[in-house]
Amino acid sequence: MEPLVIAGKAFQSRLIVGTGKYKSGAETQAAIEASGAEMVTVAVRRVNLDRSKESLLDYIDPQRYFLLPNTAGCYTAEEAIRAARLGREVGLSDWVKIEVIGDQATLYPDVHATVEATRILVKEGFTVLPYTSDDIVVALRLVDAGAAAVMPLAAPIGSGLGIQNRATLQILRERVTDVPLIVDAGVGTASDAALAMEMGADGVLMNTAIAAAENPILMAEAMQHAVLAGRQAYLGGRMPRRLYATASSPMEGISK
Repeated sequence: MEPLVIAGKAFQSRLIVGTGKYKSGAETQAAIEASGAEMVTVAVRRVNLDRSKESLLDYIDPQRYFLLPNTAGCYTAEEAIRAARLGREVGLSDWVKIEVIGDQATLYPDVHATVEATRILVKEGFTVLPYTSDDIVVALRLVDAGAAAVMPLAAPIGSGLGIQNRATLQILRERVTDVPLIVDAGVGTASDAALAMEMGADGVLMNTAIAAAENPILMAEAMQHAVLAGRQAYLGGRMPRRLYATASSPMEGISK
């Protein structure tokens, strides 16, 4: 299977996982391993960066996983920019997943602030992966601003509703071709991840779907298989849908 390439860096896994909401650091570590993911997101504002006490970072081997700091919990472009700079200053990464929340109830992004933060951080040398809505106009503006990927939601963060916007995601898939398109937020189970990949997404990013599962380790493994199967199905090409039946064993050539 061909790798997922973001900003010139290749990843064999097309599944990106988060690190929030787990019961313990040990469970986080085990779930990440079971997922087969290579890129792992960590919230800059929610980890003990000075390592003076136990930290989430104690359970993630930077030699094994690529750390993607995120600006979760930020509500303005200025806050997100500050968090990204902090993550780089303490040595996490010069890559950043930009999240600028615009509405507390839905956790929908403030797309204008997201574009602004992306533009500024790209100019400062960051590789920026923005969480955004499924608005094609915003997506194209993010690409113009220098985003290394576009990451639209499929449903509200942590909702587990699955893909609620197939038409707009399909439009995004057809129009966003210069950078990877990664579905971010809303996945609830393995079939959601498979569907996103079957629709042509280049990858899927998730956290709650694994962390909030009854068995996070088993769900993480299921997600690994789902993303791979969905990608293979997309590349394999779905058979045409037909209104009427077509015999699996054609009648042509059968002697009477």
